[in-house]
Amino acid sequence: MKINIDTSRQLVQIALGDSLFEKLVKQVEKDFILANNPLKITKTIDGVSFIALIREKVYYLMMEHFAEYLNLMYIIDIPEKEFEHIQITDTVDVADQITFLILKREYIKVWYRNRYQ
Repeated sequence: MKINIDTSRQLVQIALGDSLFEKLVKQVEKDFILANNPLKITKTIDGVSFIALIREKVYYLMMEHFAEYLNLMYIIDIPEKEFEHIQITDTVDVADQITFLILKREYIKVWYRNRYQ
């Protein structure tokens, strides 16, 4: 599956359009829990708040607990080649780009599971 989008907001819009947003939220929550870094997701979270929550957590892990950040990337299974495309400007922008990679990978997992189960 190839996703031709550039931002986290576009990805969330696709998930909403495919009725997979709730499953995406559950998958992200599951993998963050596996990495021992649970997110505080409310039942009525919207796309913008969801993206912001992930970005804040990623930023925190990058700055304060880098080993846990690496563990999260391993658990989510983001391919190493994806990191080559990150443009390093400042930590906030990098956290935003990592958030997009997380959402993209998690959406692919959810999409395949929904399609083939």
